[in-house]
Amino acid sequence: MPAAAGRPVLDASALLAYLGDEPGAELVASAIAGGAVIATVNLAEALNTLAARGREPAEVAALLTDRGLLGGAITVEPFTGADAIETARLRPLTRAAGLSLADRACLALAARLAAPALTADRAWQQLALDVDVHTIRAPA
Repeated sequence: MPAAAGRPVLDASALLAYLGDEPGAELVASAIAGGAVIATVNLAEALNTLAARGREPAEVAALLTDRGLLGGAITVEPFTGADAIETARLRPLTRAAGLSLADRACLALAARLAAPALTADRAWQQLALDVDVHTIRAPA
């Protein structure tokens, strides 16, 4: 079993909430303090969002690495062939909730690691999956 097994898996929305000090950031900070995991796909999504906001992705990644987050408190987990299959398998099960490929990649990694998934997306709570989903924001 991978060293990251059981540690919370961050969705891009959770990482972005933490980086932007948005509602729920304190829950993400707590998860990171205990050791968290993010899939390469979700890291790419978070960096893509920051790039759209005018940030340089390489600089953000370097800053997070220098702070001991990426490759430290947050393990960056590769997206595997098995993850790709699970992500695709989840498509019909999550379509009604509007989950993206990256959302499903997060869930696939959480399933592989037998770990909870952290997200800001409340729609994930509607899902009947074998993954423990924790939303970082209070219900609306």
